[in-house]
Amino acid sequence: MHTMLKFLFAIVFCCPFIFCFAFAQQSKGENENHLLLIQASQISKKRDSTFEIFAPRITGEWVNVYKPESDVFPGPDSKRFKAGAKYEDWQVNDHSIIKGTDGRWHAIGITHPAIAAGPGVLNPHEGEWLSFHAVSPKGTLKHNLVEHSWKDYPKILPPSERPGEIKENHAPHVIAFQGQYSMIYGPSPMRYATSKDLFSWKPQGELFSQIGGARDPSVMGHNGIYYMAYCSKQGVMARVSKDLLKWSDPVTIFELPEGETGGPESPTIHFYKGSFYLLFCRWDQKQTNFTYQDKSFIYHSNDPLNFRNREPVAEIQGHAPELFQDEHDNWWISSAERPFRGVSIAPVKWVKVKKSK
Repeated sequence: MHTMLKFLFAIVFCCPFIFCFAFAQQSKGENENHLLLIQASQISKKRDSTFEIFAPRITGEWVNVYKPESDVFPGPDSKRFKAGAKYEDWQVNDHSIIKGTDGRWHAIGITHPAIAAGPGVLNPHEGEWLSFHAVSPKGTLKHNLVEHSWKDYPKILPPSERPGEIKENHAPHVIAFQGQYSMIYGPSPMRYATSKDLFSWKPQGELFSQIGGARDPSVMGHNGIYYMAYCSKQGVMARVSKDLLKWSDPVTIFELPEGETGGPESPTIHFYKGSFYLLFCRWDQKQTNFTYQDKSFIYHSNDPLNFRNREPVAEIQGHAPELFQDEHDNWWISSAERPFRGVSIAPVKWVKVKKSK
């Protein structure tokens, strides 16, 4: 009886302190989240209110560096694709391009056996459950802009290698971080995997889930903060982090005017000469000849978390486009399935558009 009274006294005495500690920890986390968002929004704002606006322009021909080879669909079965069956024609979608420590360029992205475009297609994204992995020969990017010179390597992270996850493995974004590579992929729940060499990947679990969905992630690092842009419904959202693991609450950084259709896809944020640029492509419901369309838009802002209520500063060709720099800081753009099957790359120059106050 005496022992029971001591136990009850401990519960009554300690519970308020435990509750207060838990509440304090929650409040601390919320404050840190709020402060990080403020820091992320203010970190690159100019003291001078006058700044130049640029826009990327394609300055050369597209080179179809990667055309998928025939391969076996690993499964599980879908309505049209059977596990273990070999399919001659594969198509790609959202992708990431990065140069590895092996001295070769790597393209990693959505893939599945090809599906014909046009009205009445059941599901143009059926079987998007794994990533392609295309690798260039060793050398500079410019040296490796040769037609079909990037070759297929084994597909990455099919469902069998991700037990406990949903089947979908969409829009992987790869970034080098603390001596290894991190791959962030969706759709919600947003997940991540890590690798030492870009060939062998280990799933590491969920980063966050979001009501209303979250897809097509991309990450930009700037001044010690990482900005993840992604699509949700008819807008683009962002979260920020300092370690790629703990992410802030979401912020809507762009949304279409009410009533507009054809939402943003494949958003990326870029920093160039003191300002930020949001790039994404849009799907036009009126065009049914192509499953993947290549009309993309660029928006400018001095705040990486606010591109709202703005007009695009430029339109650029490319589906699921990736703007990236090579070893010599030259800019390039990649495109999936347009204008050619697979991944194509073209040179880009930033051109001054105007000054803004």
